[in-house]
Amino acid sequence: MGMKAIFSNRLYKHTIDPDFVMSMDHTLRVFNQAKHFRYQAEVRELRGSKAKSSVSIHQRLKQRYGLNDYYANSAVQEGRALLSAQRELKNMYMRNKKEQINAVKRKIKATKARLTTLQKIKGSFVKGTPMFNKTSREQQKGAFFVVTYKHSTRLFYCAYDFEHQYLDVQIKHLKSRLGQLNFKKDRYEKQLIQLTNKVTGVCFGSKRLARGRLTQKSYHAHPERWQKDWAAARYGKMTISGRKDAKSGNFVFHYHPEMHALTFKTIDQCVINLSNVVFPYGQDHVNRAIQTQMNLKDKKKYGKPIGWSLEDHGAYYIVKCLIDVPATPYLNTSTSTGMIGIDLNLNHIAVANVNAIGQCVDAFTLPFNLEGKTSGQTTKIIEAEVMALVDYAVKHHKPLAIERLDTTRSKVSRPYEHRNANRKMSQFAYQKMILAIKSRAEKMGVAVYVVNPAYTSQIGKIKYMKRLGVSIHMVAAYVIARRAMGFKEKLPPMLYSLVPEQKQDLHHWAQWAYMTRTLSFVRTHAFYQTERFDQSKLCSWNTLFPQHALTDVEKIGLRRLESRKTYA
Repeated sequence: MGMKAIFSNRLYKHTIDPDFVMSMDHTLRVFNQAKHFRYQAEVRELRGSKAKSSVSIHQRLKQRYGLNDYYANSAVQEGRALLSAQRELKNMYMRNKKEQINAVKRKIKATKARLTTLQKIKGSFVKGTPMFNKTSREQQKGAFFVVTYKHSTRLFYCAYDFEHQYLDVQIKHLKSRLGQLNFKKDRYEKQLIQLTNKVTGVCFGSKRLARGRLTQKSYHAHPERWQKDWAAARYGKMTISGRKDAKSGNFVFHYHPEMHALTFKTIDQCVINLSNVVFPYGQDHVNRAIQTQMNLKDKKKYGKPIGWSLEDHGAYYIVKCLIDVPATPYLNTSTSTGMIGIDLNLNHIAVANVNAIGQCVDAFTLPFNLEGKTSGQTTKIIEAEVMALVDYAVKHHKPLAIERLDTTRSKVSRPYEHRNANRKMSQFAYQKMILAIKSRAEKMGVAVYVVNPAYTSQIGKIKYMKRLGVSIHMVAAYVIARRAMGFKEKLPPMLYSLVPEQKQDLHHWAQWAYMTRTLSFVRTHAFYQTERFDQSKLCSWNTLFPQHALTDVEKIGLRRLESRKTYA
């Protein structure tokens, strides 16, 4: 299972000796100052503003802040972890910035194409012979000029009005928009260069509080309140790493399970005794880890480190025990009885129950509404549905299968899509769903398989949606479960004949990619009325759908496919 942090109950300061409270506050402040110094020292060296010291960072911390080996090692490890996290964040920011640049470039290309079309129409009006592209929304209908939108149509009664009230206005707007897009692209490229070359630092205590000193009126009237909040944010937490050769897994903290007492020595050599330290949600894990470590004879070979964290929450302290919890010994990883596939969506979880031979025996959804909910409310709503999902898996003795998605990049790669689609993408709490599913499944002894999400929805839509009579999300969950069980989803024979010859010997995912691109203009609902897949070969795209199931645009698209004549 890996490392797990187990919270203690609240240790209120008024129940603790005032000298202990003062010593603990001093330890928290000095430890965090040492951590800040360790981080800033390496940042300055990376920036080149300061030469690398010949004295090790451990010795510098011990001399500067009077730390022993255990506090110094923990401060160094905390700083190293922070540097590693900053590097990962930097890489993520750079990937996102590249996606934003590509999105702006695509928008510039589309804007230039649109501007060129309107300028050609404008030029034809200047010559006195109006001409229009067949695919443009501007057309001439008899003596009138019309502009067709999705839900409305603009009508102009003469060429003069159309030229000066529409064309000139649109061309001016597009030129202005093009300049703004180029400016945005240049700004993003400069930001990318800055991210690549600059070694960024960290504002300990948060930038929000740092700015709040000058921007928030409540802090203007009461500067001591800002000082208190600033100190709490900068110096409120401390984590001491464990040692596997220590008697109780840690040379600073010692926990006595039978008395629920915690003892540790502060930086100023004061021995703190905290009584009634219990762990409401993991006391057994803590007791077992402590007792196992204390009973070991060869701790250097078999010992396990136990870390401890102390947090100051104002009126009380919280203690965390960081232990290595073993994985559930009775984890159901068998697929001999089947698999349960999961397709995660914005407002529901689609579930498909698959038997041992890959047949769908049940499919349903777990709906929920995250519109207007806070982060905490979203977490609770998702956890409630996940509990029902995992209980269903436990009842049927089957593991779960989910897909591996990267929603971080997709959320920044489509800034010019429809605002409703962008809002839904931003509300998609994929990481919370995945974390909740894995945590609950591990607790209940259910294995979770993760598969590649490539073309799961498209395979389900084209191959299984009509056959099973369920939604596209349910068949996507069905395909996910089958993929986790090792089944390969090849094209049906009747569709295989429509694939170009040069693609017929490629991997079946390449063939699904071709089908996805080719039929992208067909509505999802139309696939419920596809012809039966019991034929050995189709000789025409038009025979794939009944004509009454298609719109005029879809019929035109299929006729264009017929003109290619590239299939076998």
